Amino acid sequence: MSHKDLELFAQIVIPELGKTLYMVSLSTILSTILGFGLAILLVVTDENGLSPNKLFYQVLNTIINIVRSFPFIILIVALIPFTRLVVGTSIGSSAALVPLVICGSSFITRIIESSLKGVDESLIEAAKSFGASNSQIIFKIMIVEAFPSIVSGITFAIILLLGATAMAGAVGAGGLGTVALTYGYQVFNDTIMYGTVIILIIIVQVIQMTGNILYKKLK
Repeated sequence: MSHKDLELFAQIVIPELGKTLYMVSLSTILSTILGFGLAILLVVTDENGLSPNKLFYQVLNTIINIVRSFPFIILIVALIPFTRLVVGTSIGSSAALVPLVICGSSFITRIIESSLKGVDESLIEAAKSFGASNSQIIFKIMIVEAFPSIVSGITFAIILLLGATAMAGAVGAGGLGTVALTYGYQVFNDTIMYGTVIILIIIVQVIQMTGNILYKKLK
């Protein structure tokens, strides 16, 4: 790699890396918060839950399934009117957060729901016998017991969101996806293209390694 290529790489890739990290980090936080709330509602209102509500569960379950059925690139386009309503534009990193959060929260909801439902029923029954409230069972028993599994699942979701930001770059979100598309596909600059790929690989490895370490410590 020549000195000129290094300068070009620094000028183009580094700022877009910042946009990617911004989109991934903020969408992960918002998706996790929303996903936790939705997962708790699903677990509580399930037919075997703490407060069964068949109609509510079916409606919420169907909505989440519909969102998950959309390929992300189509979801971005379908949500353009809603994105404009929320942030005032459909272009840029902040605009990309809307479809990223909606997509990410649907996956994280399922991850957390599955983890919570995997908690040993005997623990829940024991808590009920001691007079624990539903909120105490959820937050002091179920979430605590399921937390290692939840962390492992969210690690996977973060990697999915990283891939989604690359696709969002195709519709003007910025970030490393835009760099790869512009300089890899349109300009055929191998230095920028493969440099971007290497950065993405490193980010994924760091995310996965961090998630593995946290899982082992929590387990």
